[in-house]
Amino acid sequence: MEKLSDISLVAQVAVFHNKRAFDQLVKKYQSPVRRFFLSQTLGDSQLSDDLAQDTFIKAYTRIASFKGLSGFSTWLFRIAYNVLYDYRRSLKLTEDISNTAAAALRSSALSPTLHMDLYQALALLKPEERTCITLQMIEGQPIDKIAEITGMPEGTVKSHLSRGKKNLANYLKQNGYGSSS
Repeated sequence: MEKLSDISLVAQVAVFHNKRAFDQLVKKYQSPVRRFFLSQTLGDSQLSDDLAQDTFIKAYTRIASFKGLSGFSTWLFRIAYNVLYDYRRSLKLTEDISNTAAAALRSSALSPTLHMDLYQALALLKPEERTCITLQMIEGQPIDKIAEITGMPEGTVKSHLSRGKKNLANYLKQNGYGSSS
């Protein structure tokens, strides 16, 4: 059986309230959404799971508002970003990656030390920088999609990426992860 496209699945959910179609969307996107939240919560898997669950609940209840003007994944990550923003705002949080870090965060075989160092490095970033870094380097989103997801102008996204990458690279080099050539 051929896998159905996201648009086709969304239509089945919106029109026929087909929960199996929504389950297929969840299965496809749960790992990327959870990875996004893990990076934003600095490895708090329980909180990440809660935020991911909230994201999918909101996506399900609002799926009829998906207009197809962007990809479903962009729409879903916009919801995830808003869930994170609402969570941070509710707690009044003011908490304030190089390619190796991005690949390592995607990997399930991280050493505990490297895992801790990556999350400590991400913790040094401002929330907006961490969001942009996560969306680009871990989720593979292009700058225009990051701008669409976060509601930031593309220039602002580029600035956050530049500063964030520089800060991450410095932190990782200081902690023995940089090349010594």
